[in-house]
Amino acid sequence: MLGSAGWEEGAGNAGVTSSAAGWLRAWDSQGFHRTGTEGDEAGAAWLLEEAGRLGAAVTTEAFTLERIDPVTAFLEADGARVEAVPVFDAPATGSDGISGVLGEDIGIAELSPHAVYSGEYQKLRRDSAHRAFVVVCKGVNPGMGLLNAEQFRAPYGAPAIHVARPVRAGSTARVVAHYERSLASACNVVVALRGTDRSRPPVVVMTPRSSWWQSTAERGGGIVCWLECLRALLAAPPVCDVVLTANSGHELGHIGLDDFIARRPGWERGAAWLHWGANIGAAGGSLSVMSADDDLRALASGEVSPEACVLAPKTQVPSGETRDIHRAGGRYLTLVGSNPLFHLPQDRWPHAVDVPVVERIASAASRIAVQLTR
Repeated sequence: MLGSAGWEEGAGNAGVTSSAAGWLRAWDSQGFHRTGTEGDEAGAAWLLEEAGRLGAAVTTEAFTLERIDPVTAFLEADGARVEAVPVFDAPATGSDGISGVLGEDIGIAELSPHAVYSGEYQKLRRDSAHRAFVVVCKGVNPGMGLLNAEQFRAPYGAPAIHVARPVRAGSTARVVAHYERSLASACNVVVALRGTDRSRPPVVVMTPRSSWWQSTAERGGGIVCWLECLRALLAAPPVCDVVLTANSGHELGHIGLDDFIARRPGWERGAAWLHWGANIGAAGGSLSVMSADDDLRALASGEVSPEACVLAPKTQVPSGETRDIHRAGGRYLTLVGSNPLFHLPQDRWPHAVDVPVVERIASAASRIAVQLTR
C-alpha cells in the first residue's frame, strides 16, 4: 500500500509517527544551529539524550574552529542602511567599512544559496577587482538566504555581505562586514555499532546537524531519519560495523565531515555511506535519490516508488556532504529534497515541514539501513 507521497508503508511506522513531530518541535526550539554556537551545542546535547533514550551508547567527537562572531554588518546607500550578514569565507572589514560606487568599486550579484556549488560563484569572487562585494539573496522566497562558506578555513576575495533586498547600481555606498574570530569547538554526535562480521566494509549513516538558522525543514527531516535508522539498527543488530554520525560544520565547508574522515583514513572509499541530506519532508518540496552505485540505486528503488521522488543520473555530483565521497570515488546513497524556505530564517516549525511525509521517508530510510547492513 502506498502513502499519499508515494512511499511504501512498512514496519516501524508506528514508532516514527509517535516521535517525528516531537523531534521536529524540539529541534526548532533550540535556536540558530550555527556551528560552534549555543544553538549548535543545544542540538548536540539534545541528540545525545534522544539517542540514549533509544538505547544507544552515544558519544561526541569534538573539533576546533575559529568561529566568526559578527559585530556590525550593513550596506549604507541612498541615505538608508540595510542590515546584512557577512559572507563567512570572505575577509572582514574594519568598523569603518569600504566605500565606493555600487556596480563599480563594489560588486553586486543576485545569488541563490545553490550558487556556491557552481565554479562560477568562486570565480566571480576570486577574480573580481572589486574592493567589496554584495550578495543579494535570491531564493524561491524573499529573505536572508545565506550562502554556505565552502572555503571557511581559507577566506578569499574581497570583503562581502549578504542583503535581503535588491540594490541599485550607481549609488555611492559603504559596505561594513565587521566580525571577530574566536577559538571555539563543535562536535559530531556519533554512535558505533559493532557488527557480527567485521571483515565486511563498514556502513556510515550520516546527516548534517548544523545550519545558518533554526532550519527545521532543512535539517529536521534528516535528523528524524538518522534517529529512526538508529532505532531500527538497535532492534535488528547489523552484520557489518555501522557508525552513525550527525555532523556539525555543514554550512562551513563540511568541516565536521573532514574531522570524521580524518579519524578514519580511507573510509571515504572503503565504507558505504547513507546520507540523509537537506530538506527531507519540507512542505512544498520534492525528493531526489542520488547514487552512482547500481546496487544502492536498486536498494533505494525497492523502498521508494517512482511517484515519490526523482532518481538522479548516476553522473550527477551531489551538493552536500556526499559530494566529497563522490569525488573520492566512494559508494553512497543520498536522499535530498527541495525547500521553498531553503536557508531562510522562515524555515520554522510547524509550517515548513510536512510531518506525514517526514514519517514515511524516515521509515523507508530505516528499512534501507537495515537491508544494507545485513
